[in-house]
Amino acid sequence: MVLENINSPADAKKLSLEELNVLSGEMRTALLHRLSDHGGHCGPNLGMVEATIALHYVFNSPQDKIEFDVSHQSYPHKMLTGRKEAYLNPDKYDEISGYSEPSESEHDFFIIGHTSTAVSLAGGLAKGRDLKGEKGNVIAVIGDGSLSGGEALEGLDYAAELGTNFIIVVNDNQMSIAENHGGLYRNLQELRESQGQCECNLFKAFGLDYIYVDKGNDIASLIQAFRKVKDTNHPIVVHINTLKGKGYKQAEEHKEIWHYCAPFFLETGEPKHKNEDADYGTLTADFLLQKMKEDRRVVGITAGTPSLFGFTEDHRKAAGHQFVDVGIAEEHAVALASGIAANGG
Repeated sequence: MVLENINSPADAKKLSLEELNVLSGEMRTALLHRLSDHGGHCGPNLGMVEATIALHYVFNSPQDKIEFDVSHQSYPHKMLTGRKEAYLNPDKYDEISGYSEPSESEHDFFIIGHTSTAVSLAGGLAKGRDLKGEKGNVIAVIGDGSLSGGEALEGLDYAAELGTNFIIVVNDNQMSIAENHGGLYRNLQELRESQGQCECNLFKAFGLDYIYVDKGNDIASLIQAFRKVKDTNHPIVVHINTLKGKGYKQAEEHKEIWHYCAPFFLETGEPKHKNEDADYGTLTADFLLQKMKEDRRVVGITAGTPSLFGFTEDHRKAAGHQFVDVGIAEEHAVALASGIAANGG
């Protein structure tokens, strides 16, 4: 077993491409076994296995600093940075956090559990490096869903002014927790369809350099791209096209449901512990749907987490324009609600 011999990123660097591909399969198997017993973030981690291997193969963590947005996708990173036993040994499942955690490892730099922060945090790491006259790469890893958060856009706006080494990996799996919402996603689609060559480019508009990787779950393609940008002297975006939930059929086909999972039977995907009672989310959604039918001025607003108050895909369709998902943009959601209320909604 390759994974059993990985105690630090240095061990992964010794492997051949064939061995790296074997490692990716073993990591995905370990992830699924732990998730089926323990629960956790499923889809984001399954989709980031190859990219994480390639990052640690090319860069030299912790001298090169990798910052994960939300850290919903940090499990593969933990497996390669001395914490594999927490994914291989059931007795050690609870020894680590589900998020990045500096007390666990020198490879983690912040306790992160909220979205859209990575570009700003990594920008600060890069600025601190430059103030001290040090070298090294700083890499922010952010998903397309997190780009809708205001802080992510503020971070991108600042990034170009660094004028120094700063690498932003955009993990584009065409999903937030649920589907993406917002005009910027039309441009991401154009970039994917044109292999990154379309004239309109969100990232270039922010003053950033840009490269596109269509095969975002192919280790060789990722290594090639990361080698191109390693030790760059200016900010650059590496836009990678990945599959959320890769390697587990249920998670690939039902991405929203499998963003996060409770313990489940690996063979069928069925939950191990079923609760037949109505929960507060279902009660809330049913109540609001009835109010929406009675009064067209009633609107439900979410910032990227519709299922938290029961608005599953079916409920969203039933609500129509009386349900609004603004993406992960909480300040906008509150201000939008204020405007709707002020104008009679």
